Amino acid sequence: MAADVPQQHGDRELWRLLVHEAVARLGSVMQGTVKMFDPATNEGIVVRDADREELVLARNALEGSIFRMLRQGQRVVFDLDERQQATALRLGSEVDMATPGHPSVHPDSPQHPQG
Repeated sequence: MAADVPQQHGDRELWRLLVHEAVARLGSVMQGTVKMFDPATNEGIVVRDADREELVLARNALEGSIFRMLRQGQRVVFDLDERQQATALRLGSEVDMATPGHPSVHPDSPQHPQG
């Protein structure tokens, strides 16, 4: 195993830095799971799959989305805004989740299932 890759139970901070570096290279599209959501205030938390980091939902996270409510455990794809908050939530699909055998299509592309 490469020296700069953390061991299974190794340095969590190094892992976090590697994830942030990958995000910078690949863009801000993330996938994760809803941890909690309060429909009265639209406040919530999403857990990012890549590093299990908890991200606060941006105030406008559901604007322009088919979502009006989120449930705990729901799988979502989202972007990160400049404050590192989850925004632009959308349904995860085989394309969005980069499932092997399914080509990756940018959400703004006409070929995107929700585009």
